[in-house]
Amino acid sequence: MALTGIQIFKLLPKTNCKECGVPTCLAFAMNLASGKAELDSCPYVSDEAREQLAEASAPPIRPVAIGKGVREAKTGGETVLHRHEKTFYNPTMFAGIITSDTPVEEVEAKLKVWNALQYERVGFNLRPELAALKDVNGDADAFAALAKLIAETSEFNLVLMSEDEAVISGAVAVAGFKRPLIYAATESNVDAFGKIALDNELPLAVKADSIDGVIALTEKLTEMGLKDLVIDSGSRDLKQALEDQVAIRRAALKDGNKALGFPTIVFPCEMASNLDMEALIAGMFVAKYGGIVVLSDLTTEVMFPLLLERLNIFTDPQRPMTVTEGIFEIGNPDENSPVLVTTNFALTYFIVSGEIEGSKVPAWLLIKDSEGLSVLTAWAAGKFGGDDVGMFVKKCGIMDKVKHTELIIPGYAAAIAGDVEEELPGWTITVGPRESAHLAGFLKAR
Repeated sequence: MALTGIQIFKLLPKTNCKECGVPTCLAFAMNLASGKAELDSCPYVSDEAREQLAEASAPPIRPVAIGKGVREAKTGGETVLHRHEKTFYNPTMFAGIITSDTPVEEVEAKLKVWNALQYERVGFNLRPELAALKDVNGDADAFAALAKLIAETSEFNLVLMSEDEAVISGAVAVAGFKRPLIYAATESNVDAFGKIALDNELPLAVKADSIDGVIALTEKLTEMGLKDLVIDSGSRDLKQALEDQVAIRRAALKDGNKALGFPTIVFPCEMASNLDMEALIAGMFVAKYGGIVVLSDLTTEVMFPLLLERLNIFTDPQRPMTVTEGIFEIGNPDENSPVLVTTNFALTYFIVSGEIEGSKVPAWLLIKDSEGLSVLTAWAAGKFGGDDVGMFVKKCGIMDKVKHTELIIPGYAAAIAGDVEEELPGWTITVGPRESAHLAGFLKAR
């Protein structure tokens, strides 16, 4: 960030209204300077100050939106090289290629299959976001027809891939409402493609044979007034492509090179001879700075592991995924159904609740706030102690819902059983299995 906390403070209203979530404007300024707060959190900053602060607080890699409506997605906006330094913000987007000579009925069938690639994981819906329509024969009418079909009938956002101005213009005319990414401006067509993107307010990818070539293109386009750019360094050699990704990210973050301060697009589909190898390469680019990863096809065996990898990498390492503390009903439990307790780490909750559902035994699952820690970690950190669990059971309201007095605790927390019994006189504390995979059998055998 270009401004220090004190410089930011001088531009703030100095009301100490606390509406931003911190007690003073100085504290907010310090948080803004360190990237821990967003400018929009201050409701009273002046327009003039907002303009100065927005520019100063803009991330070194510009966030670029693709698509519109509920499916709009952003790439870029990153501020660190390594996620443990802070976090990564906008997850890598996945695209599958559709060629412009594909029959309409095959495109419709493919989109239907792709759209079914949605997976529930720890409360998140994981899915690919993009369909990349690739021009293979220069037929502008066929390209536009498929672009219109994808834009109007599918939930996917679009990447329009052609270096022919006429082909892109025709597709933008019928599918521009979906805010597609235009791919790609090169040295030979940069003026024409820049004008198309500028006139239609669309994001534009640039492609060159080297990083120096990319810089020349982005500088020219930004001078034209374009801001939403995506970079393709042009390399299809795996080693060089990886080096380019790292070099671009380091130049933007460490050297402040604004000409490279944009998200990237990479093409594993052009670096491998089969889909399995594409998946391996894609996995590398998810970890190493690929903003958009383009694959030759989207299949369950490829997308599921890639989506899980993306979820892990783009989860804030300083803020574990959690679920709300409280009572969760699984399978319509009644007053005689068993009562189990565990921590509020999201993965723990979804695994345990899934095993309970699989057992077909209706149950009450109590989720205690453990600051997002798993059972063993929470117990070791003093966040899941016997006294705390007992107090939680008293206050959560479960005693009004059941007639029995038995509580099942996780096997890894067996050491707290005695303390829970002291806190809950008259209750029977049963130690459950250590592994959630054994929970179904445990409940059925009761």
